[in-house]
Amino acid sequence: MESFEVAVVGMGALGSAAAYHLARRGARVVAFEQYELGHVRGASHDTSRIVRTSYGAPEYVRLAQSAYRDWEDLQQESGERLLTITGGVIFIPTDGPYSASDFTAALTECDVPHELLSPAEVHARWPQFTIPDNVETIYTPDSGIAHASRTVATLQLRARALGADIRDRTAVEAIVPDGDGVIVRTANGEVRAAKVIVAADAWTNALLEPLGAAIPLDIMQEQVTYFRPEDPTPLGADTLPVWIWEDDECYYGFPTFGEPTIKAARDVSDNRMTPEQRTFVPSPELTAQLDGFVHGLLPGAGAQLRTVTCQYALTPDRRFVLGPLPEHPDVIVALAAGHGFKFTPAFGRILSELALDGATSDDVSQFSAAALTR
Repeated sequence: MESFEVAVVGMGALGSAAAYHLARRGARVVAFEQYELGHVRGASHDTSRIVRTSYGAPEYVRLAQSAYRDWEDLQQESGERLLTITGGVIFIPTDGPYSASDFTAALTECDVPHELLSPAEVHARWPQFTIPDNVETIYTPDSGIAHASRTVATLQLRARALGADIRDRTAVEAIVPDGDGVIVRTANGEVRAAKVIVAADAWTNALLEPLGAAIPLDIMQEQVTYFRPEDPTPLGADTLPVWIWEDDECYYGFPTFGEPTIKAARDVSDNRMTPEQRTFVPSPELTAQLDGFVHGLLPGAGAQLRTVTCQYALTPDRRFVLGPLPEHPDVIVALAAGHGFKFTPAFGRILSELALDGATSDDVSQFSAAALTR
């Protein structure tokens, strides 16, 4: 039986980042992906993701600060430009469930430059937005865009170049801890690894349930829509920040990026379906809802051009999971809960440290698997 130091299951953003960092450290690593690399069935494809430090809890802000350092390191090592910094705004209605003071407190505690803006100040700086008088706005100049599919491809290419054995179109059927490591059973045979990192997102519990360690996951099909403005000039990355609307229903969007369109979506649309039930067909109701919201916020957004679907696997309270199973410490679980792409290179480093060193330089104690496994 082939033997490896670490096996990685799932080659989306998290698994690809873990394979990259493991290979960079010289570990003997094998990585499995059940579909083709770069597939559209999960949560790591398409063009763009928001990167930001602006969270309402300091543990996320600190992790984002680490991620920015890891993004820079990845760009330097790979020679690829993966981030475009645009600045970012978070719109928070004063009568909603979120508080601007939580954001300002967390950002202040972590020494992140930011501004709290009134609606008049927002309009003066970005007249493209139309917001009501009851909205407070957090601005962070370090926010921006990560090129999603390019990032994943870069991680995979660099992992291979550094010695990782990446096996796509190879489904993992079971992981079997036996006290001496883990046997990984695939459609093409078995391998042994001292540690296994499960970064399988919506497919995670298919591997964890036989171990009695399933994690509660709320799985749904999400969608993003691209709009084609008649005049894209005022909506470019040099004039418009990325934006997030934090309310009972949350939305987010981007300036033009790579093409003269803007991208927007509702976050957590509750369109529940498992991977086996996925239709890949956008919901007309959600599309119409988004259209109304976007044109209220950005009147110059233009007509809808196309809608792309993806998949969310949400943990309770959308907490990350980064760590070993309590009863199976050789099995390390990685879940990003639908908001983790911005942390991708840091997650990969953290997972590699957990696998090779048994500990990480980042404080991820609040993201252990122990609280969620059942």
